[in-house]
Amino acid sequence: MRKKIVAGNWKMNLTLAEGEQLVNDILAAGITLSGDQAVVIAPPFPYLQQVKALTRSQPNVFVAAQNCASEKSGAYTGEVSAAMLASVGVDYVILGHSERREYFNETNAQLAKKIDLVLANGLKPIFCCGEPLEVRKAETQNAYVAKQLEESLYHLDAGALQQVVIAYEPIWAIGTGLTASAQQAQDMHAFIRGQIAAKYGQDAAAGLTILYGGSAKPSNAAELFASADVDGGLIGGASLVAADFAAIIKSL
Repeated sequence: MRKKIVAGNWKMNLTLAEGEQLVNDILAAGITLSGDQAVVIAPPFPYLQQVKALTRSQPNVFVAAQNCASEKSGAYTGEVSAAMLASVGVDYVILGHSERREYFNETNAQLAKKIDLVLANGLKPIFCCGEPLEVRKAETQNAYVAKQLEESLYHLDAGALQQVVIAYEPIWAIGTGLTASAQQAQDMHAFIRGQIAAKYGQDAAAGLTILYGGSAKPSNAAELFASADVDGGLIGGASLVAADFAAIIKSL
């Protein structure tokens, strides 16, 4: 049975004190997780160790970094390596988020290198993919996402792929006033799973966790998560409000 995950990406928000309070409030919300369910919290780099300490005793609660460098080590001022993240107890690393691709010009080739480094250090990548508005309008989203998968993931063997979580971001529906329906989310998730099946086989595809990263919130999470191929969510803004994030987790 593939794992169901709700991951909260704090992005560049909150002070340390605010982050500690948020985690404590989430943990106090009375959330019960089954063995196939997990919560992943992705704070900014400076707070990783503190969030890990707060969640260490919580079963099925994990910590993610929001990014890592594409090089192992060296003269890369301001960068953080996968080995560094592993050394402080990080479990997951978000890679290829749409904001990283847009604002920092991350390429599929760079992300392939990051995937390899994350896996080599025993961490699990949450690999983001998804199309912008002009691609959706042109109805070429399937080809666009397929290229992202091919150029960043398809060098992996089937065993390595089992460690990867995919997050689909309909970039056109984030902060634009447009809304992706549950059916649109399901359609793309099913397409992604089909692409993996074609490359790696049905068993690999059936075990792959695919998250929805399109502004899920308490009012639509249950409908989204009820879709056959949607295995949870990568949550942005709603992960900064304890009550909202807890409600989304309970929608699993």
